[in-house]
Amino acid sequence: MHIPQKLGRVLVLGATGRIGTILRKTWSKGPGQVLWQARRAVADPGPDWCVLDPLHQPGALARAAAGCDVILCLSGVVMGRAPGSDMQDNVTLAEAAIRAAGQMGQAARARVILASSAAVYGNQTGVLDETATLAPQNDYGRAKAAMETRGAALGAELGVPVTSLRIGNIAGIDAILGGWRPGFRLDQFADGRTPRRSYIGVLTLARVLGDLVRADPLPGVLNVATPGMVEMGALLEAAGLDWAAQPAPDSAIAELCLSTLALERFTPLSETEGQASEMVRQWRLLEPVLKDNTPQ
Repeated sequence: MHIPQKLGRVLVLGATGRIGTILRKTWSKGPGQVLWQARRAVADPGPDWCVLDPLHQPGALARAAAGCDVILCLSGVVMGRAPGSDMQDNVTLAEAAIRAAGQMGQAARARVILASSAAVYGNQTGVLDETATLAPQNDYGRAKAAMETRGAALGAELGVPVTSLRIGNIAGIDAILGGWRPGFRLDQFADGRTPRRSYIGVLTLARVLGDLVRADPLPGVLNVATPGMVEMGALLEAAGLDWAAQPAPDSAIAELCLSTLALERFTPLSETEGQASEMVRQWRLLEPVLKDNTPQ
């Protein structure tokens, strides 16, 4: 299941969260290649783990980042998964990562890659490329948009290359496959369709992130998904999961389609990887380790 990569030296912040768990289970374990960060002690820690709080231990974070080529910041607050958490932490965690990179000498300065979200686009139709106007519809999307803006400004100020990844729905850790329960209900629009989104499978995501970590330079923003859209009902049906239709409210977003043309300059994306059946297959391989995982 491991995806062979020569990644350089990478510090992954938020390694115990959902995307971090995917990477830990799929990226090759080259010696001294990846340093995984957690805020609390983990079971069976080894030399490839560091335990620190990025917001309150900037010195420890800077020491962990020393010698790294890339800081991949997956840390952040996910809407609906951390009650009482402050969405502003998405901005301050990104700032912490960029400041840690900024403390390195210019010749050894790490690049910073921030996990953003397609939620920054809000309810817009058509194929959205990275130049589209941001119009987030909820606090999570607004926080990610603010993170992108602040990250770009701070990176320019400190001379740190910063890239924000606008990640689409991840099949298996989304509200559909990942959130399915018996009696699951799904919005259905007047045309009979269920919501359509740009999706990406968990193994495809791991490969794409590995390719982006190795790519230098990267643009300031990239969409991350497979080409086209997947209907949520089709995804559940491919997984053999029952669901019932309910009328979509006026506030429901019928579709969100991300352009992947810029992404495909750095990583290949096949037609097969964009199929619901393939995304379900990938999810099933990692389902045991993802099922009860909670972002930290």
